[in-house]
Amino acid sequence: TDKVYSVGFSPDGKRVVSGGSDRTVRVWNATSGDQEAKLRGHTAPIWSVAFSPDGQHVVSGSKDRTVRIWSAASGELEAELICNNIVTSIGFSPDSKFIASGSTDG
Repeated sequence: TDKVYSVGFSPDGKRVVSGGSDRTVRVWNATSGDQEAKLRGHTAPIWSVAFSPDGQHVVSGSKDRTVRIWSAASGELEAELICNNIVTSIGFSPDSKFIASGSTDG
């Protein structure tokens, strides 16, 4: 990977998600350090990543002005939200039902 801008642990602590300048979301085994998945789709660097509290999803926010929701189990893209500006931060609600994002437009 190139520069890594964001990392986060899965709720069970067994996996780590990362995102960075190479435009991929990667899921790693937290114990061995082995890469488990490489999720492609963003067209610009990824500024923020997170696991959902229930462990079912990964969310990513990017300079390409999108928020993407991925299945944590399969790595498949489940949804793409187009934003008005660069997404700089992302997070889930405690019940995993909502996503909040921050951007460069305030």
